[in-house]
Amino acid sequence: MNYTHPEYLISSEELQKINGNDNVKVFDTSVLLHQVDGAHKAESGIEAYLEEHIQGAGFIDLINDWSDTDSALNHTLPPLDALCKAIGDSGISQDDEVILYSSGHLMWATRAWWCLHYAGHTNIKVLNGNIRAWQKAGLPCESGRHEFAKAEFFGSPKSAVFTNTHGVEAGLAQNTCTINALTTPLYEGTGDFFYKRRGHIPGSLSLPFSDVLDNEFFLEPEALAATLERQGMLSAENVIVYCGGGIAATLDAFACKLLGQDKVSVYDGSMSEWVLSEDRTLTVGANP
Repeated sequence: MNYTHPEYLISSEELQKINGNDNVKVFDTSVLLHQVDGAHKAESGIEAYLEEHIQGAGFIDLINDWSDTDSALNHTLPPLDALCKAIGDSGISQDDEVILYSSGHLMWATRAWWCLHYAGHTNIKVLNGNIRAWQKAGLPCESGRHEFAKAEFFGSPKSAVFTNTHGVEAGLAQNTCTINALTTPLYEGTGDFFYKRRGHIPGSLSLPFSDVLDNEFFLEPEALAATLERQGMLSAENVIVYCGGGIAATLDAFACKLLGQDKVSVYDGSMSEWVLSEDRTLTVGANP
């Protein structure tokens, strides 16, 4: 069995062969998360990038440049015109082959992939194994900052790859396969950390984001298919994935895309938005 879309991934060895080509743009997308007073605080990963990154890689600031900084929620997708400007300002045009990785967790690379996919870019890859695989292979890294010349990016949005609270509620009413990508304690509401209220969206199933990875590599196709189909994600007519703030969910959603499940969307506000209204109930425990 093979991935349906192997072109969404690239290995360190494959990247080494093309790194430096004029139309190849490599980016570190790192964000660091800290728990402060029972909440997640996001911090740009620029310092880690400046210390060491893949040779020739630029940096995408997902927190300050590729998010709606006017939103009360973290990491929210900005308006399309603002996102397209941020993409172009990063040095990305429609003609570039874009390679994404993170010196933090791989979920930030899949979040950047999902934003570019939403905006209509068609040649985007995630570095399988993340920067650790590149470093383990002894491939060249550097310090300091590498910047690409600004470009123009004209978006052709795939609006269906993101959804909102109304979309989640409508999907649940239609028995849409709705997946919580958070850890099991967060899903069940049993851990020390939770998003203002404990539990998960009623009717949603659990597939922790870590289950689709093995040491920052996506599971091999057969194992990945079995993992996703455990919750019926590949055979479902439509899939909605959520997490705490629309980041970890992109790992599960990207895994679906790898195996040809194209009717998958990410709930951008996720639990951070769902819990804002007491009218939106939560289920505590292992049952949907």
